[in-house]
Amino acid sequence: MHTHSLESWRHDHVFLGEKHEHRERRTWLVVGLTAAMMIAEIIGGTIYGSMALVADGWHMSTHAGALAIAALAYRFAHSHAHDPRFAFGTGKLGELAGFSSAIILALIALLIGYESVLRILSPVPISFNQATLIAGLGLGVNLLSVWLLRDGHEHHAHAHDDDGDHHHGHAHDHNLRAAYLHVLADATTSVLAIAGLLAGRFYGWIWMDPLMGIVGAGVIAFWSWGLIRSSGAVLLDIVPNPKLAGVIRDRLEIAGDRVTDLHLWRVGPGHTAVIAAVVSDQPQPSAVYKARLNGLPGISHMTIEVHACPGHTLPA
Repeated sequence: MHTHSLESWRHDHVFLGEKHEHRERRTWLVVGLTAAMMIAEIIGGTIYGSMALVADGWHMSTHAGALAIAALAYRFAHSHAHDPRFAFGTGKLGELAGFSSAIILALIALLIGYESVLRILSPVPISFNQATLIAGLGLGVNLLSVWLLRDGHEHHAHAHDDDGDHHHGHAHDHNLRAAYLHVLADATTSVLAIAGLLAGRFYGWIWMDPLMGIVGAGVIAFWSWGLIRSSGAVLLDIVPNPKLAGVIRDRLEIAGDRVTDLHLWRVGPGHTAVIAAVVSDQPQPSAVYKARLNGLPGISHMTIEVHACPGHTLPA
């Protein structure tokens, strides 16, 4: 067989999410905004003697680092998309970055909670005017970052396929979601910090500032756990859509054909791979079985293995 005749049977294993490069650019922009705000808070806190602002500035540095991980993951996945060393492409690199960011998010929650408890036990004087001003500026930067990273977040949260199965997280870009949650966590802590600062300034409730920190830590920890579960499930190749697996089995098991082995896993945002073994009394070429799965959403890689029952032979 001539080599050129094989080209039509070969295909790439590029399973990147939609708008990959667009999302990479947005993420780098948010990295820059976060880093700038981090520097402003550290310098501002030092000038005005506010340890709360200095602490928040260093806390923002962890978010900047996590966002940089997300941006670098986009860059690496794109530049190595055709690297043959990756058996199923680099589409799952976003899940690895998202899982790593979720761990960082959990550590941030622990640090905020720990610092807040310390401040309840040992209150420190707060420069309310300056702290509130910079916290408000930080909130503005955070809201801008949330807007920049909102792309696709709501769409995927409500996506469903033609078989009526809602699959939240199935087509989700966990790398984008991780970056989104980091800036959303920053925005949430900024809102709670402003509320605590205003309560302390106008009502003398100094304890409100650290209490809001504990509330924020709880919210962030909850988001972190959800991201760990969803990205971890993809990394462990858990079946992303049990209903789709049932539909595939139903479509393949026609006229006495039986599925003896079925593997369904995610290889990238919105990309699902299928490997199935079919046993039949009247076996057909694998292309016939692949045709039965045409039109199913999200299936980007398909391998069908056909076996003849004892006493029967495969077609030529």
